[in-house]
Amino acid sequence: MGATGTTTVNFGAFPGSSDTSVAVTGQATILSGSLVEAWIFPTATADHTADEHWVEGIRVMAGNVSAGVGFTIYARIDGAIPEGLVQHGAVGDGGPVNSGLLSGTAGPLKGAGAPSIGGLAPRLYGQYTVAWVWV
Repeated sequence: MGATGTTTVNFGAFPGSSDTSVAVTGQATILSGSLVEAWIFPTATADHTADEHWVEGIRVMAGNVSAGVGFTIYARIDGAIPEGLVQHGAVGDGGPVNSGLLSGTAGPLKGAGAPSIGGLAPRLYGQYTVAWVWV
């Protein structure tokens, strides 16, 4: 006989992360071949309303079944588009072209010689409710 339940996945304090996981234990009768399913369940947490659960693009799946123990629920932002890379100090980016932040004996780095900024994956923060079932 299987079981059902809910738990929370926690992306951490702001600014959070793009993925997380949580172990569901105490499943004494789960078998290594048991099928486990997990999904976002629109129930408010301390961090997010039920409506926010619907709006955020969170992909949830279960795996890593351990007989007599439980399984792991994995969650990540789905369909996320990383922010673009911007050349720090490039013409037109509004950045401090002559800020001297990267100054050396040769002067500040700018344009093609400057490091880029951005490219971070979008992140979520806080807890979201997840429902699960196994058979």
